[in-house]
Amino acid sequence: MLNFKNIAIRRGSRLLFSEASFTIHKGQKIGLTGANGTGKSSLFAMLRGELHADEGEFSMPPNLEVAHVAQETPALECSAIDYVLDGDRELRALQRQLQDAEQAHDGLKLAELHVALEHAGGYTAQSRASRLLNGLGFSTEQESRTVSSFSGGWRMRLNLAQALMCRSDVLLLDEPTNHLDLDAVIYLQDWLVKYPGTLLLISHDRDFLDTITDHIVHIEQNKAEIYTGNYSDFERMRAEKLAQQQTAFEKQQREIAHIQSFVDRFKAQATKARQAQSRIKALERMELIAQAHVDSPFGFSFPPPKKMPNPLIKLEEADIGYGENVVVHNASLSIAPGDRIGLLGPNGAGKSSLIKVLSGQMPALRGKLTNAQDLHIGYFAQHQLEQLRLDESPLWHLQQLDKQALEKDLRNFLGGFDFRGDKVNDPIGPFSGGEKARLVLAILVYQNPNLLLLDEPTNHLDLEMRHALSVALQEYQGAIVVVSHDRHLLRSVTDQLLLVAGGKMQPFDGDLDDYKQWLAEQKKGSEEPDTQAAAGNNLSRKDQRKQDAERRQRLKPLLDAVKKAEAAVEKYHKAQQELEQQLADPAIYSEENKDALKKLLSRKAQVDDALEQAELDWMAAEENLSQAE
Repeated sequence: MLNFKNIAIRRGSRLLFSEASFTIHKGQKIGLTGANGTGKSSLFAMLRGELHADEGEFSMPPNLEVAHVAQETPALECSAIDYVLDGDRELRALQRQLQDAEQAHDGLKLAELHVALEHAGGYTAQSRASRLLNGLGFSTEQESRTVSSFSGGWRMRLNLAQALMCRSDVLLLDEPTNHLDLDAVIYLQDWLVKYPGTLLLISHDRDFLDTITDHIVHIEQNKAEIYTGNYSDFERMRAEKLAQQQTAFEKQQREIAHIQSFVDRFKAQATKARQAQSRIKALERMELIAQAHVDSPFGFSFPPPKKMPNPLIKLEEADIGYGENVVVHNASLSIAPGDRIGLLGPNGAGKSSLIKVLSGQMPALRGKLTNAQDLHIGYFAQHQLEQLRLDESPLWHLQQLDKQALEKDLRNFLGGFDFRGDKVNDPIGPFSGGEKARLVLAILVYQNPNLLLLDEPTNHLDLEMRHALSVALQEYQGAIVVVSHDRHLLRSVTDQLLLVAGGKMQPFDGDLDDYKQWLAEQKKGSEEPDTQAAAGNNLSRKDQRKQDAERRQRLKPLLDAVKKAEAAVEKYHKAQQELEQQLADPAIYSEENKDALKKLLSRKAQVDDALEQAELDWMAAEENLSQAE
C-alpha cells in the first residue's frame, strides 16, 4: 500500500498542495485529476523518488517494482520488440545470467535459471511483447525495425509498450492516450482493466477514466482528496459537496454582513465601542469558507453562422492518398447544415487525409470537390499549433482577424478561453501545449465558420476545457466532421459515424461499442489466415531463408525511403524544439535583441515549412511500405 500522511509539495516558492492524507491499497486503480499545474506530475515524481515531499511522510513497501513511461527515447539501433522486452528487467537479468552460466558450463546453475525463467514467463515474453506492439498499432514487419527509424509519436508508443511489458507492482501513466488513435486507446483500456497491480493514471479522457478507475484523487485549491468510484461518481460527489459548501458560504456571508453592519454603525459610539471591537476580532478569527467555484474557467459558444448553403461541400468519386499510393478509393460525401459526422477507422486508413482534402490542405488524386459559394471552413489540426506567432500575444492574433474590433470585446472573448489579465498580452512562445491549443480553438470560434473540420481537437486539453468544447459543439448550428480518440466527445457531438477502412469510406451502422466489437472481429479475422498459412507452410528452412532474403531485398528501397524521411523529420523536429527554447527566453523580446528575434522567427518559419514537407514525405513513404508489405 502507498501511504500519504500530511503531504505537501512545492515547486520553488509555489505551494502545489498540502495536508494530503490518504492510503492507496494494492490493486486499486486511481485516476489523478485536476487542472494543469496543480501538482499531478509532481506527485508522480515523488512516487518515482525523483523529488521528496516538503512536508509530511510518504511510505510504501520496499522492493516494489514501479513502472512508468519514459518521456524520451534515444535513437537506438535495437529492434522495436527488443526495446519492449527491455521493460521486463527481471527477464533481462535472468537472460544475462544464463549467458554467463553457459560460458562457465555450470549445468546446475543453468537448470536453476531455466526454472526461474519459466516462472518469470520468459518463454512467452516474445509473444507478450508482440501482442503489446500489435495492440498499440505496430505491424509485424515494424517489430523488427530499429527504434531510431520511428518518429517521435511512435517512439512514445514504444515507451508505453515497454512500461506495460514490465511485470510491475505499481504502474504510473501520465496522459498515455495522447499519442494514440481510437483503436489503440480501446486496446490500452482493456489491458489496464485486467492489470493486476496498483495503477495511478493521469488522464483527461472521461470514458477512459470511467472504465478503468475505482478511485479518484482530485487536486484543487492546494488540496488533494480521494473519492471512491470512477470519474462520473467523483463528479456527482463533488457537486454535492460544493452545493453544501455554497450553502454554508452563503449562510456565513449573511452572518458576516450582520456583524459588519453592527461594527459600521456603532464603532464611533463610545458606549458601543467595546462591543464593536469584540466583533471585529470575531471576524478576524472566523475561518472563512472559500466560495465554491463550481463554474468552469471556460465559457464560450459558437455564434450562429451568417449563411448556411445546402450542401456546404460535396466530394464525388474521389481517390485520396499520396503520389501513386491511394489510401481511400472512390469516396463520395455530401455535407449539409447540421450534419454531425464522426470518422472511425484504423490508424493510417486515411481519416486525416480525408479531412485535409475537405479543408483544401491537399488535393484529391481523382474525383471532384465542390464548395458552396458561402462555405466558411473552420479547420483544426495539431500542426496549426506550430503556425502561431510565438513572439505575439493572444490579443494580437485576434486583432489580425478583426482590425476594427474593440480591445475590450476581444479581451472578454479571450476570457472565455481562460486568457485573462496580462495573459492576453504575453508572447505565446512559453505557453504550454494546452494553452496553444486553446488559442487555436479561440481563433477558430472567432471566425464563425459554418463547417468545422476537427482532427483530434482534444489533444493537450484538460477535462474542464474538453467539457466546455463538448457543450459548445452541441449547441453549434453548422456542420461538423471530427476525428478523435476521445469517445465522450464523439458520443456527445456526433450523430452519424463513417468508417474509413480497407481503402473505402462507408456509413458505420452502430455506435462506439459496436466499433469496439468490429475491431475485435477484424483482428480475429486477420489472425486466422496467418495461422492457416503457417500450418500449411512446408517450406524447408533453406527455402524459407531464401524467400525472406528476396522479400528484404524487395522492401529495401522502401525501407530506406522511410528511414530517410524519418531522419529528416527528426532533424527538423529537433531544430524546431531548439528554436522554440530560444524563443521561450523572455530576454529575446527586449529592444536590443530585435534583430536577433527577427532572424530567429525567420529561421523558425523555414524550419516549420521544412518539417511539414518532411512529415508529408514520411507519410507517403510509410504508406508505400505498408502497401508493399
